[in-house]
Amino acid sequence: MGVVLPLRFLFVVVFVEVLTGFHGVGCSSQPPMTPIPFDLYHSSAALLKEIKATVVRHPDTLTMETIKAGNKGYAAEVLVVTYNRQTEDVDDQSKLRVLLSFGQHGRELITSEVALQLLSVLAKERNMQRADLMSLHKLLDNLVIKMVPMENLNGRKLVEAADLCERRNGRGVDLNRNWGVDWGKKEKDYDPYEENPGTAPFSEPEAQIMRQLAKSFEPHIWANVHSGMEALFTPYDHKNKTPEGSMSNLMDFILREVNHLHFEDKCLVGSGGGLVGYLAHGTTTDYMYDVVKVPLAFTFEIYGDSEASSKDCFKMFNPVDKLVFNKTVDNWTVAFLTLFKLGFLQLRDNHFAPSADLRKWVPFGGLVDNDFSKILFREDGKLRFYELPLALIRKHNRIFPHSQKINLFMFIWSINYKEILVILLKIIEG
Repeated sequence: MGVVLPLRFLFVVVFVEVLTGFHGVGCSSQPPMTPIPFDLYHSSAALLKEIKATVVRHPDTLTMETIKAGNKGYAAEVLVVTYNRQTEDVDDQSKLRVLLSFGQHGRELITSEVALQLLSVLAKERNMQRADLMSLHKLLDNLVIKMVPMENLNGRKLVEAADLCERRNGRGVDLNRNWGVDWGKKEKDYDPYEENPGTAPFSEPEAQIMRQLAKSFEPHIWANVHSGMEALFTPYDHKNKTPEGSMSNLMDFILREVNHLHFEDKCLVGSGGGLVGYLAHGTTTDYMYDVVKVPLAFTFEIYGDSEASSKDCFKMFNPVDKLVFNKTVDNWTVAFLTLFKLGFLQLRDNHFAPSADLRKWVPFGGLVDNDFSKILFREDGKLRFYELPLALIRKHNRIFPHSQKINLFMFIWSINYKEILVILLKIIEG
């Protein structure tokens, strides 16, 4: 969602500062504004140049395109990088499709730095010590990843021109309020500077580009990457609840695993509207989930300094210490790899395209689980019903050999819906 500075809080700050100014007190004690430390951060031009150079060096796995749009005298362009390693074993149509957006708010520079490092890992130019490279490369063969490293380039340029609190695009619209789900609704503490939704849903070229990209790509996983706090959000942003159904449970499970593995359970996990402290209307993630029908739709808040002054926006939204910067970028790079793995395995094992019977089911990703079929059926085709629970446990124990919690969840998750239906049909047929 990107953290909004509360209007009432800003009013109190201004009111107090006016009073202290009139009385000549405290003027010299105001905290300084932290400038962008360009020894840590790339400029927008340098970052995009490095990303394009990376793509050029790896034409076998990476491609890119710059999509342009504009209206009413305002123009925008969005760079989209695609990772897709062609192999003979996996057809593109069976691959998991992932869409990631970074830098939707101009002041959140740290998000684009994560995008740059993640791309370098996908290109095999950088290795992460905590990543299992063998299983990682095998996993990546089953993915198509489209990455937008800097969605709001015009807003980013304003930040680099010293408007360090700017989150909106080049004509003052919050791109994360310009989408069609519950667009334009305003809360009591609505701040037009922070949350201007535009003149209509998708009035902004950047939002139009992202909508067209999402609808044409039809991703299975979406992540909108922000900063301002540390949180892993599911829908919804515009109401204080999570969606109903199995996908909501699956999203919650994946995020809690990511939180435990990489962030010591310190991140908030749940719906954005329920946890962030305010409701947000017209957000990208709510549209991705409700309209584009992305099964796994997330908003990530990757860093926030709660002790920074509300006026020191760069420090509030971005790490300024080198060690913290490196830790943030490294942790989130590996967290994305875990997200890819968990998302792929969960969707593959829970969203099947059924054929004539269970033995011929093709899991998501185009891989046939022949061992599982052999366990469940004898050579004459009779079902070994009494072995079903053990078979399911053994199946998921091979996927997550060191996690009893995941295995228990997967066992409970697996014995439902289509598998139960097919098993019951087999029993009825004798």
